[in-house]
Amino acid sequence: MSTSSDRRDTDPGGADDKQRQLDDVRLDLTGTELTTDQGVRIDHTDDALTVGERGPTLLEDFHAREKITHFDHERIPERVVHARGAGAYGVFQPYDDWLAEYTVAEFLTNPAVRTPTFVRFSTVAGSRGSADTVRDVRGFATKFYTRQGNYDLVGNNMPVFFIQDGIKFPDFVHAVKPEPHNEIPQAQSAHDTFWDFVSLQPESLHMIMWLMSDRALPRSYRMMQGFGVHTFRLVNAEGRGTFVKFHWKPVLGVHSLVWDECQKIGGKDPDYNRRDLWEAIETGQFPEYELGVQLVPESDEFAFDFDLLDSTKIIPEEQVPVRPVGRMTLNRNPDNFFAETEQVAFHTANVVPGIDFTNDPLLQARNFSYLDTQLIRLGGPNFPQIPVNRPVAPVTNNQRDGYHQSFIHKGRTSYFKNSLGGGCPALAAPGAEVFSHYQEKVEGHKIRKRSESFKDFYSQATLFWNSMTEPEKKHIVAAFRFELGHVDHKHVRQAVVDQLNHVDHNLAVMVANGVGVNPPEREVTPNHGRSSPALSQITMSLGGTVSPATRKVAILVAEGVDGVGVRTLVEQLRERGTMPELLAPHDGAVRTADGEELPVDRAINTMASVLYDGVVVPCGPDSVRMLASDGYAVHFVAEAFKHHKPVAAFGAGIDLLDQPWASVKLARDDESVVVDQGVVTSSAARGDLPTEFADAFCEALARHRAWDRSTDGVPA
Repeated sequence: MSTSSDRRDTDPGGADDKQRQLDDVRLDLTGTELTTDQGVRIDHTDDALTVGERGPTLLEDFHAREKITHFDHERIPERVVHARGAGAYGVFQPYDDWLAEYTVAEFLTNPAVRTPTFVRFSTVAGSRGSADTVRDVRGFATKFYTRQGNYDLVGNNMPVFFIQDGIKFPDFVHAVKPEPHNEIPQAQSAHDTFWDFVSLQPESLHMIMWLMSDRALPRSYRMMQGFGVHTFRLVNAEGRGTFVKFHWKPVLGVHSLVWDECQKIGGKDPDYNRRDLWEAIETGQFPEYELGVQLVPESDEFAFDFDLLDSTKIIPEEQVPVRPVGRMTLNRNPDNFFAETEQVAFHTANVVPGIDFTNDPLLQARNFSYLDTQLIRLGGPNFPQIPVNRPVAPVTNNQRDGYHQSFIHKGRTSYFKNSLGGGCPALAAPGAEVFSHYQEKVEGHKIRKRSESFKDFYSQATLFWNSMTEPEKKHIVAAFRFELGHVDHKHVRQAVVDQLNHVDHNLAVMVANGVGVNPPEREVTPNHGRSSPALSQITMSLGGTVSPATRKVAILVAEGVDGVGVRTLVEQLRERGTMPELLAPHDGAVRTADGEELPVDRAINTMASVLYDGVVVPCGPDSVRMLASDGYAVHFVAEAFKHHKPVAAFGAGIDLLDQPWASVKLARDDESVVVDQGVVTSSAARGDLPTEFADAFCEALARHRAWDRSTDGVPA
């Protein structure tokens, strides 16, 4: 009789055999050479095959296609990137017809045309189950259902990207995603593989500056800019081309959270941005965005100190202003998240007559990748028939069958040319309604090489840093310290700091001192000193017209509150477009100083200051004493103060703000309204609240934060 060990040696289904099978498929790639899936060795994987250094990418580049195709199919059925999203329907309408000089795209040039849209906002790195408020790039993708066909403007909330060539996209995403050995961390860039990639790809530094800034922490999708990222081309009726950059600007202004808020909101309400968008539309506070364009004549293609085809670069607005084209209003929530928001499919190559591509190597790869991705994610070639993807323009072609075919095609012909079907569908007559590719002469050798004009990796990263205000610079340094502080390998931390020294020496020193590596001893690249005020959110919020509309305000109440004053304030705040809520130590209602019942919206301990844009403490001595004895309420006010949010109080409510950490001027005795560092107070009580109080508070809300406020010593 054989022993158990004998059986393991001879039984093909035994444990040892299974272990050998597992050992055979465990690959240690250390010390090996890069190959294709067919075993062909590769000596270059940073640039796709193009016609000359600035020419179009070639379809015959089997390495790039294989690499991107495999990457496109890595997630089933979740999106590889932009997995977590929120969507809404809307309408776009141009202001006038001035853009007709540059394009035949009707939806951009005819002010009588209202084009339906669907917008999907998203985070990039995390899974569908991750939180909304992580530090990440946000997607801002818009589908225009135009009479001439669907046009997709597939953008982000940052105008640049990490890489210059799409062949690197799988590498970048693999680096930023959870590390493969333990699937950690989720929805974070604070780990070794991402920063190892960054340290070795200096072209990413401009985008990294944006990612470490407040732009990566939007207050709301309704207060977030959008950018087309690439340089596209508009084409007019004469066939003349004009380079174009697309911009979305929110009517409510551009505002962000702070990092401490993001971490706390992730626990309090991981659906914070989703919920905000949904509730705003449900209550009729429709988000609005202005579409603008930067136009560059083709004769000026080489007039800049950077390459227009480089997606890691912006055109500073001071050089080429953004000209307004029209406005989009999001006015309807989806009926079913999966059927619409999850199944919507965007593609950079979905263009209409009057809009065309450039030879941007990242855009060229996206034009291949998106269609390839949808084929696997949505189960075959008929995904355009899904209602949310279906164009309003008629679809008549000879594409047939396949998975999920929902059309019932009649007739016996499905080919061109034909006589049995009367020659239908027939070719369209030439003209403005037909898409005609822009005619551009292309010639050159087939090479894997990027133009020298793409080699400036640092100057625009420096431009971004120089354009920030002091609070924004402080946040960027803190972000680098947090992110690199989670990197285990010190040589990676050091390498990133060494790269930052090319951006700004002081920035590199401040980051190094926070992450325990050697600060650079000398400046290697002098700071050029140029700035672009349009890049600073704080600078933008200080100029122009701002509005407090849709800002959420917490009004803290307890037994004995000044009911007349609270009702007056609520009415005044609603008249100014804000969304006040009454929070008390318990849910239900509180009894006012007049003995009346005042309904409460929520209990304080179910909410947090980080979920509101401002806080008010009303009059009522008994109410204030009760709130002062409630640690949660005191923390609520202190935390809002620490986060530089507008804080207000009137009458006895001022006592709750009269704290050593609140070193601001407060109203006393008969002072009507006092405003100091975003803190608004009034000595008025018992319903005598002046309208100036609400005016001043709403003005502070519209400014979003009081960055001049000192928050040292705040116990929050």
